[in-house]
Amino acid sequence: MAGQVLGTAQFPVELQTALMAKAEGVPLFIEEVTKTLLDLGVLQREPGGYRLVKSLSEVRVPDTIQGIIMARLDRLGDEGKRTVQLASVIGRQFLLRLLARVAGLSERLDGLLRELQALEIIYEQGLVPEPAYIFKHAVIQDVAYQSLLMQRRKGLHRAVGEAIEALYQDRMEEHYAELAHHFSQGEVWDKALVYCRQAGEKAMAQSASREAVGAFEEALRALAHLPEQRDTCEQAIDLRLALRSALLPSGDFERILAYLREAEALAEHLDDPRRLGRVSDFLSNYFYLMGAYDQAIATAQRTLALTTVGGDAVLLALANLRLGMAYHAQGDYRRAIDSLGQTVASLDGARRYERFGQFFLPAVASRAWLAWCHAELGMFAEGRVCGEDGLQIAEVVAHPGSLMFALSGIGWLALRQGDLPRAFPPLERAMGVCQDADLPAWFPRVATALGAAYTLSGRLADAVPLLTQAMAQTTATAMTGLQALCSLPLSEAQLHAGRLEEAYALAEQTLAHARAHQERGHEAWALWLLGAMAVRRAPSEFDKAEECYSQALTLAEARGMRPLQAHCHRGLGTVVYLAAAGK
Repeated sequence: MAGQVLGTAQFPVELQTALMAKAEGVPLFIEEVTKTLLDLGVLQREPGGYRLVKSLSEVRVPDTIQGIIMARLDRLGDEGKRTVQLASVIGRQFLLRLLARVAGLSERLDGLLRELQALEIIYEQGLVPEPAYIFKHAVIQDVAYQSLLMQRRKGLHRAVGEAIEALYQDRMEEHYAELAHHFSQGEVWDKALVYCRQAGEKAMAQSASREAVGAFEEALRALAHLPEQRDTCEQAIDLRLALRSALLPSGDFERILAYLREAEALAEHLDDPRRLGRVSDFLSNYFYLMGAYDQAIATAQRTLALTTVGGDAVLLALANLRLGMAYHAQGDYRRAIDSLGQTVASLDGARRYERFGQFFLPAVASRAWLAWCHAELGMFAEGRVCGEDGLQIAEVVAHPGSLMFALSGIGWLALRQGDLPRAFPPLERAMGVCQDADLPAWFPRVATALGAAYTLSGRLADAVPLLTQAMAQTTATAMTGLQALCSLPLSEAQLHAGRLEEAYALAEQTLAHARAHQERGHEAWALWLLGAMAVRRAPSEFDKAEECYSQALTLAEARGMRPLQAHCHRGLGTVVYLAAAGK
């Protein structure tokens, strides 16, 4: 490494020994120590290599990488050091135009930057819309930044923020995150609040939930420095609701509930029915994910009551969406279709392309749920129309999370119909979007459908690991509302893989879970699966199989689940045939 810096493999053994002792094998330390010795004139170039012109004992080299870099910066001279410090405040990468605006060294700046490049402190950055540079190492930027006094640092952050506002008035959206950072660090709290919220909303529009969480939490910190009045209290509620949506993909339900309860208390204090309705809407979704469907329904009905006070059509649509989700979970598919249909009707026109503070576009989510409901009822043509409409909306908006949701709805409908060639493309695409957009909370739902498709196509080596991962993730995040959805296809995959006892135990657990949470649809499918397992276990289990199939059929008929009814009739026919054949 030292040879690369010096441009030769030949240099004194004494230097090699000193480098090994000083740098202890740390790559950046080796580079910086070598450059320091060059800067101090300890080494002199001559044909064939370098020679020491001073004894190493005559020079003092700092013992830390930070110390070495600081010493190099001190040798730059006042203008050079100041330029590096200013650049460090802007960031690891900095635009030339922005640095020039803040530095006020237009005549000398080009020469200073060339000098810094020659010293390998910065490099010119390629593939950007305008001239830009980047620090060679993040450590160099950090050392330069830390060398500034705190008050000076704050002042420079304010200056950089104001320079970005002045230079990029026509492209402000591109710089929301930078503006949020600089005004937060500069303690310009009113501007920090505005830009942090805008940065968070921009991240949410791109399904970049982790970045959104950071931006919204920084906005809350900025808000704490502003006078407490009605406007700031309203923003405190709105930011907590935004954080709920940003945290949802990570499955951090403990923090979600904490923020919702804080928002609820603030909304009640302000006597704000509209915001209280929004909190109620999110609480309904929380109860749904926790498998507390009666609470989810009661809370959604509370939201409906609040809409009559506030006259909020969007909130009315969201409340019906939550009701539809809870009814679907309880296996009440017809009632779910009624509620979801009202959501679709309310979010027509331009509203279908808006998020309204949700993670998914409600117009897309409601159509995906409709596709799932229609799939259970065997109404495949109607479900396909809903699913394709939702996909079209998601494609227009180009919102990754909504696109994933729409694709999984279409894929599940095709799966229920038994149309594997039509199921695989949307499900595999949904999985790709889920992974690319880093949406772990929805991995189990997408993986469950794709794993079930793998099972039906005989790809058990793909199905079992995927479904096992989905089940483990659902258990780890305490998403009770997804447990039966994940365990049913895993149990079926284990059955097809010949692991009959494992499959049977899991199906029994699923049945108990479904009954405990009143998930009648899942209860019916679990009974059907237990019937299929009983047929395979032994002739002595035929009575058990007939009992399970009959119970599943009763539940399926009560709920209009025609695909499951067909499976049950086929299963009962198999039992009669095998019993008659004496097998």
